[in-house]
Amino acid sequence: MSTAIRVVVNAAAGTAAQRDVVAGLAAHFDYAGVKVEVERVEPGAELITALRRAVSARPQIIVIGGGDGTLNSAAQLMVGTGITLGILPLGTLNHFAKDLHVPLDITAAVKNIATGRIATIDVGMVNDRYFLNNSGLGLYPRVVRKRDVERHRLRLGKWPAFVFAAHSVLRRYPFLDVRLSVDGMGIARRTPFVFIGNNRYEMEGFRIGTRDCLDRGELSLYVANRATRLGLLKLALRALFRRLDQTRDFETVCAKEIAIDTGRRRLHVATDGEVSIMPTPLRYSVLPGALSVIVPTTEIAI
Repeated sequence: MSTAIRVVVNAAAGTAAQRDVVAGLAAHFDYAGVKVEVERVEPGAELITALRRAVSARPQIIVIGGGDGTLNSAAQLMVGTGITLGILPLGTLNHFAKDLHVPLDITAAVKNIATGRIATIDVGMVNDRYFLNNSGLGLYPRVVRKRDVERHRLRLGKWPAFVFAAHSVLRRYPFLDVRLSVDGMGIARRTPFVFIGNNRYEMEGFRIGTRDCLDRGELSLYVANRATRLGLLKLALRALFRRLDQTRDFETVCAKEIAIDTGRRRLHVATDGEVSIMPTPLRYSVLPGALSVIVPTTEIAI
């Protein structure tokens, strides 16, 4: 594989132990037979500047070290460039890496970059923003916003802050009246949240929240049916124990294009765990094969 590789690492990603590993990344690449220079940058403006610099250099591969939010930032600049994405999963959850079967161990992830194969995957889009995993509105962006506030205010970890935020948001009973256009078919619902996946998510059993395929050229829409606070609690408990029922708990459909209106001029929208404010109506679409990524050679087609 070509050594025309740029490596950009979010210095704030992951645990302290991971950061120790990151400090030796160049040595890991040397051992894998790939010569690179590792650029460690702080999140925010510094990260975006580094990503722009890497894309403008037009390498064959840009390796991104970080979690789903960092990969989302990279996707905003890499989609449509023809540059291949390599992944060093340094985040808390690493949903995208897991769905691509990228090893979570850093040494193995580096080896995958050196020896893996290139696959093309779909990218979701809402208005003018890309997403690799999913997008949501209603309950989820509220919880994410509250989580980020509490992480800084109370100096909590991501998971404790998420639990604290979820409890706080649920007490306020947030619901949306949405009008959906799904491939031209109109739907009206009152719901606590709407979830749109880049390709289909597994929503039952022990594989809940995972995807078998990222190249079917479709979006998956999930609208929660629960319309009371008690119903929300039951939904959360059923999700916790992986017992969601697609008839009882939510409606789901696959589509190419989705439009969402709520009567509000702007909405908080989550994309890959990052929240932004977008004008309505929200217009979702899928871009088939829009991004090249390095995946393990031993896995079946993505």
